Amino acid sequence: MGKGGKSDGSNGEEENMAAWLVSINTLKIQPFKLPPLGPYDVRVRMKAVGICGSDVHYLKTLRCADFVVKEPMVIGHECAGVIEEIGSNVEDLVPGDRVALEPGISCWRCTQCKEGRYNLCPDMKFFATPPVHGSLANQVVHPADLCFKLPENVSLEEGAMCEPLSVGVHACRRANIGPETNVLVMGAGPIGLVAMLAARAFGAPRIVIVDVDDSRLSVAKQLGADEIIKVSINLQDVEGEVELIQKAMGGGVDVSFDCAGFNKTMTTALSATRAGGKVCLVGMGHHEMTVPLTPAAAREVDVVGIFRYKNTWPLCLEFLQSGKIDVKPLITHRFGFSQKEVEEGFETSARGGNAIKVMFNL
Repeated sequence: MGKGGKSDGSNGEEENMAAWLVSINTLKIQPFKLPPLGPYDVRVRMKAVGICGSDVHYLKTLRCADFVVKEPMVIGHECAGVIEEIGSNVEDLVPGDRVALEPGISCWRCTQCKEGRYNLCPDMKFFATPPVHGSLANQVVHPADLCFKLPENVSLEEGAMCEPLSVGVHACRRANIGPETNVLVMGAGPIGLVAMLAARAFGAPRIVIVDVDDSRLSVAKQLGADEIIKVSINLQDVEGEVELIQKAMGGGVDVSFDCAGFNKTMTTALSATRAGGKVCLVGMGHHEMTVPLTPAAAREVDVVGIFRYKNTWPLCLEFLQSGKIDVKPLITHRFGFSQKEVEEGFETSARGGNAIKVMFNL
């Protein structure tokens, strides 16, 4: 719900500001009015907000998949901050607590919610998914049950990284990753890298990751990939690249994560995965794909999809607290919260290159 505005705390003079997406390639820091604090809500001062690929899509095209920005919207959804005020019925948090925010508010009344798959709620209100405002603001109001207290040894930036990490954790759960699962990761971008880190934390003994970019593959190797393979964008190269992947794995590919979502990457994943294995589609690069499903079906390769995540923040924080996952190397660029720095941060993220995760420190 994160809506911005004038502070209701002791500092009543302070005006809440947020980064508004007002048109294509145009962000403006403007006032953002906070909604009333409900009995089960908390008011959080944002301290760390990361840029996601969806944020960049909205900036460049005013849309991401089927979601279209039709009026000015506050951007941002990967976030952590400090509790400043709690609602009258909030018992588990107090002002001063450092928290990571899960950005989606589900209805808890629909069939999906009642079945425990609240990430599929048709009435989900998700930070910076139109028409819901995001969290790149001085302050937001959010349900207390979606704010998770950070362990002492987990920083606010790491707390903000729980959101992308949650995608990797949810993918690993959907694919049943464990100590006997050899994993192929298609794409070494931010989501591919968190999928790799999560798979290792879930016990995957061998992980091969592929990408078209040498620098991202180098990062993947530094973060613990067993083998890295540079591939092309040409479909005609799939057969040869599958042979390289299978050789690098040294055995069957039990699970493939397609973290890009293109014809080429999905074709490679389906072809490389062993008979009886599983392909998990994580990325959404193409709205529609033409892929060799029939040969994959003949080998009983299961295809599963993921959408966001559910019940992942506690496990993410456990992984971070224990040191099983270190997300700090993924944060490559940092910016403050001024008009100039917000623009520079988004430009840096959109350029890609050596930028993995761009973080705003508020």
